[in-house]
Amino acid sequence: MNPVAHLTPDRWAHANRLLVRKALAEFAHERLLTPEPLGGGTSGAEGSGGGRYRVLSDDGTTEYRFTARRFALDHWHVDAGSLSRHRGGEELVLDALEFVIELRGSLGLSDEVLPVYLEEISSTLSGTAYKSAKPQVTAAELAKADFQAVETGMTEGHPCFVANNGRLGFGIDEYHAYAPEAASPIQLIWLAARRDRTTFTAGAGIDYEEFIRAELGDATVDGFARTLAERGLDLADYLLMPVHPWQWWNKLSVTFAAEIAQQRLVFLGEGDDRYLAQQSIRTFFNTTDPAKHYVKTAISVLNMGFMRGLSAAYMEATPAINDWLANLIAGDDVLRAARFSIIRERAAVGYRHLEYEAATDRYSPYRKMLAALWRESPVPTVGPGQRLATMASLLHTDHAGASFAGALIAESGLAPSAWLRRYLDAYLLPIVHTFYAYDLGWMPHGENVILVIGEDGTVERAIFKDIAEEIVVMDPDAVLPPAVERIRADIPEDTKLLSVFTDVFDCFFRFLGATLAAEGVMDEDDFWRTVAECVRAYQAAKPELAEKFGQYDLFAEEFTLSCLNRLQLRDNKQMVDLSDPSAALQFVGTLKNPLARFA
Repeated sequence: MNPVAHLTPDRWAHANRLLVRKALAEFAHERLLTPEPLGGGTSGAEGSGGGRYRVLSDDGTTEYRFTARRFALDHWHVDAGSLSRHRGGEELVLDALEFVIELRGSLGLSDEVLPVYLEEISSTLSGTAYKSAKPQVTAAELAKADFQAVETGMTEGHPCFVANNGRLGFGIDEYHAYAPEAASPIQLIWLAARRDRTTFTAGAGIDYEEFIRAELGDATVDGFARTLAERGLDLADYLLMPVHPWQWWNKLSVTFAAEIAQQRLVFLGEGDDRYLAQQSIRTFFNTTDPAKHYVKTAISVLNMGFMRGLSAAYMEATPAINDWLANLIAGDDVLRAARFSIIRERAAVGYRHLEYEAATDRYSPYRKMLAALWRESPVPTVGPGQRLATMASLLHTDHAGASFAGALIAESGLAPSAWLRRYLDAYLLPIVHTFYAYDLGWMPHGENVILVIGEDGTVERAIFKDIAEEIVVMDPDAVLPPAVERIRADIPEDTKLLSVFTDVFDCFFRFLGATLAAEGVMDEDDFWRTVAECVRAYQAAKPELAEKFGQYDLFAEEFTLSCLNRLQLRDNKQMVDLSDPSAALQFVGTLKNPLARFA
């Protein structure tokens, strides 16, 4: 097999066109670029065919021309087919790398960040070319496919980030083995880690021995014990740890060589179960037994602004945080009525390399090389006729431009606004309620939410995941158990509601509303009116929270624009300090709130 068969001139040209289209749209949204209207055509208001625009390079010699429609939240829906590039009377090919270099000043790219960003762009282009070489599946077919076919069938990563598929560190053979879109089953590598350097924590009622044997099976655990005994070692002195194969071969076997030589870490080989990588790259779904836990592993690959490691210290509190949140949800009438749930991170294990710890601060990638967690599978909770899909799928469009969300609406037979309202009651209502009732914020982007879809194509409930690393309690006076204290963050009053405005409205609904409108499925006004109706219905049902509704007004005229690409363009190795996430945010002006006119 030719490992680079997907890198053909035609596919490369197609990938570059799509990426320059996205770059123009998202960089214009974040006000890094200011497209100028060209003569002829409308201003690009929604409902028209769009207006003609141009963007000039930093030196003014290169011009990008395109047609775009503008939607709510200053969303630019650029027509990829309309894109062209011109210099000195000559039309040039579209080249995403040259685009970045031509606009590096506008994008604020430093000498240090620029080459790494170009590498991330190259990797993203390669991924797009690979996906375009796969057999074409229509949105309607994918909408009825099984959970993992949907997961591995996504053709676009994070909707906001332009360089969203970096994965710097993967060779092409590793891309084929470990990228979610490659859908290659893998077996995890297992290590025995000395107990005096390793911490295992678990949720209430979980015993290490029982848990590991349930995950691995008695035959595998006993086989690992024999492997250790042959070397004069006792399994009782060790904890078993799953490791991403890439991490073992590329990092641990070299960087942790001292630990291996001194038998603090012992290589045991592969487990029997087979897994599929999820959209987040480092999380694996068990295809041998889908009811078993997901496994999330550390992987020292740079992707979308972070090295994707896992901190051993950070993992310790993970099960306790999940138990606390699960108990909160179970005791809340609104969340129970919405059938809202999380899949808990039930157990975590982390290894401490004492010498690297002595040499680094707590944020260093060297402290995030060897840890793992186990997360519940949603599969056992699915009823007859129900199916699962990552929420990222709602933004998916196929080769013909048809959307996954549009396919579900068509399948349901409902009016689009009725379908949308069911989805909002499952997804948005719990976010709004937990914000007002508990000062709790989520990071509920498409990859962090699993939708339970009924046999009629409607969304019946939502399941949130990636809990311990993503949730935040914004109330300085909230009473939290000591083990859960880590999730409290000091968020300025005027930015608290951005947990909804930015993460939900700007980073997800902006795309969903425009996708449905551009496809002719649902008028944009109807989309935002339905969002407003969901919020108003919730507020009417909770009059005791009226003061907070006024204090944090979801119907405010405008809200601050928080820019994600600006974070990555400034520092693509550590975008945000997780201990103080609000401090690093990049704010540029405001956006008109599409709910304001429905107040």
